[in-house]
Amino acid sequence: MSALVLTTCLSFQRANAQALVPATTGSASSQETSPDQAAPTPASSFQTLETSDRSSIVELNGNQVAETPRRFHYTFQLTLRGAYDDNINLSQTNKQGDFYTSIEPRFSLSLGGTGEDQTNFLNFVYAPNAYIFAKTSSADAIQHVIHLAAQRQLAKLTLSIGEDIQILDSSNLTSLTDTTGQQANVDVGQRTREDIFNTLINGSYDLSSKTFLSGGGQYQVYNYPSSTLISSETISGSLFINYNYGAKVFVGVGGTGGYDKAQGFTPDQYFEQGNVRLSYQASGKVSFAGTAGIEVREFANNSRGEYTSPVFNLSATYQPFDGTDVSLSGSRTTQNSAAISGSDFASTTINVGVHQRLLQRVSLGLNAGYENDSYFSATNSVDVSRSDDYYYIQPSIDVNVTRFWSIGVYYLHREDSSSLASFTFSDNQFGARAALTF
Repeated sequence: MSALVLTTCLSFQRANAQALVPATTGSASSQETSPDQAAPTPASSFQTLETSDRSSIVELNGNQVAETPRRFHYTFQLTLRGAYDDNINLSQTNKQGDFYTSIEPRFSLSLGGTGEDQTNFLNFVYAPNAYIFAKTSSADAIQHVIHLAAQRQLAKLTLSIGEDIQILDSSNLTSLTDTTGQQANVDVGQRTREDIFNTLINGSYDLSSKTFLSGGGQYQVYNYPSSTLISSETISGSLFINYNYGAKVFVGVGGTGGYDKAQGFTPDQYFEQGNVRLSYQASGKVSFAGTAGIEVREFANNSRGEYTSPVFNLSATYQPFDGTDVSLSGSRTTQNSAAISGSDFASTTINVGVHQRLLQRVSLGLNAGYENDSYFSATNSVDVSRSDDYYYIQPSIDVNVTRFWSIGVYYLHREDSSSLASFTFSDNQFGARAALTF
């Protein structure tokens, strides 16, 4: 991954600090309140009520007189999925279908982030999952996804840290936002073991009421236990100066530099980026954030000439009506190939999501995405000729049976067309799920 993700996070947080609250880890559908659940009626003139955000509100003769928000929050969610996958190994020449069950608990703990303390918080999420196949027991696996984030805001200084860990052993790039397998490891093109570690340290400092500095560091590791695949690691840092054009818009200019090291014949690499960024909160319905620039990459021992490429990271959301959400994201980064020694690839992605709530209980969803990976040689001694076009589409429907229980069904199609036939695959999944949230 490029360090471009690092350059966007903190400044967007800082520009909207008063609106920042920890993300809800449960699915939206599982958090809805049933319409037939009436608000509690006081049994006496003095009573303590429990609100949806776990705050205690004291009422006297029907009037609120005190509020004591709880700073500690927790959520437990258990999702069970059953699905038929017609290509569990993502192989085009020897397709193998099987039915699998996925057990997916999720534990979420958070401290702070409420009331007047919305910008100071500590969040922890642990989401393991177990795959159990009906016929192919060799494909059974247990995966782990861990997220840790903390932020502290002082008078002019804001500091934040984050850690994301993915211990994967399947044909999916499982994450907190993608548990069904929309994203695949297109570079490897098969079921594999992969460990991903991503560490972020960010900071920003107010120079005036209109300008602020932001920067940070990132350390990212892609580890493949298999001796046939290539592990890599990247360390980078960035610095930006930003200007606020009021509460809705800010712009920034800056740069990122880093060092990239991979195993095998892939040489060590150094890269520099010059970037501009923009954040625009048009209204409560429309928002946009993006960073774009140029990256120049050099290779150790003059193994090849410089490689220059555009880089960007963009996101936008649109909420035209209550219960309607449209999201769009895109990126372009340069990565080391884990499958072909001595090569890198430029990855361009775009993802779209549309979700509509009906009758307070039914949620319709459609997610789709496209990825183009264009490979190039990292050394003159290797001739690489590969290009991949990957896409996925996933319609779904979920129903809130009660406030704490939801059920749903989905269909997922994903396909990669590669110039190297051994990496080409197509895959179809038909699944059902049920989730309990406490």
